Amino acid sequence: MKIVEPIREKASIKKVESILSKKNKRDLLFFVLGTNSGLRISDILGLDVGDVRNKDFIELEEQKTGKRKKFPINSKLQKLINNYIKNRLDDEPLFMTKFSNRLERCNAYLIIKSACKEAGIKYNVGTHTLRKTFGYHHYQKFKDVVILQKIFNHSSPSITLRYIGIEEDEIFESYKNFIL
Repeated sequence: MKIVEPIREKASIKKVESILSKKNKRDLLFFVLGTNSGLRISDILGLDVGDVRNKDFIELEEQKTGKRKKFPINSKLQKLINNYIKNRLDDEPLFMTKFSNRLERCNAYLIIKSACKEAGIKYNVGTHTLRKTFGYHHYQKFKDVVILQKIFNHSSPSITLRYIGIEEDEIFESYKNFIL
């Protein structure tokens, strides 16, 4: 199994968003939702329109852990959601295929992989890239591994740092700056 990386460069995130915005609203929304919430792809794809319509928070039960999660919908997401769900029914899957089926993980993977490749991202990406990107940038902004650990429901701060690639970055940086 390949380890996927977070998108560390904000310019690359913006490039992927730009590429997806030209393709369709659905793909842009699931990418931005992933990078702004830290949700697993299974939880993102499990959302229905009614879970986000006229809401200030998203509440769900995580599929992997069975734990309840509630978090605010930021202004960027709110705008994308409102634009995307116009004329949609509350009981419809939020992310549907052109055949009116719920978008599946493998399709989400292909969308992310393709957009990242088009954006010039050369390292391994996948569905976990969205969650890791959220974690990486949350940590860079707040430097609070404990809150991030709680958001991710990880058992220790060291797991969280390793998960988002911080540990490896710090080790590489120490090697680059160590010269005898």
